[in-house]
Amino acid sequence: MTLAVLKKALQAEGLEIYRTRENEVVLAERVRENLILDSGVRVRAGTPPEVFVVFRAERHDFPGEADNAVFDHAAELGGAAAKEGFAELARNAVPMTDPGDPERVLDTFYEVTFRAAADDYDGAVRLARFALGLERTATGPG
Repeated sequence: MTLAVLKKALQAEGLEIYRTRENEVVLAERVRENLILDSGVRVRAGTPPEVFVVFRAERHDFPGEADNAVFDHAAELGGAAAKEGFAELARNAVPMTDPGDPERVLDTFYEVTFRAAADDYDGAVRLARFALGLERTATGPG
């Protein structure tokens, strides 16, 4: 399945598209009627099609905790995904910089990416819908 065909097929299933990148479609999350954001869920065209979901924890929500502990908060959210065939793929610390001063780091996102291969296109849609229904951002104790 080509990227263009995948994009149209996902839209036909009622999923909103945030953007496309190379060989994958990034799904949108509608926050308000007039605002969509990157959901952290993407579908990669190929044989087999793959679905990725990113779970995130922000450093400021877990003050005083070691980096590995903050990553673990994000990874814990992936427990439900693991039961559906997703497996942890990568852990990345992503700095959030000040738009007015790119040298100034405001916070750090600790992201854990999970991946699942689908048997076919219908399976990819099912996995994507499932991933969109998951809590993908860890919240701190306060």
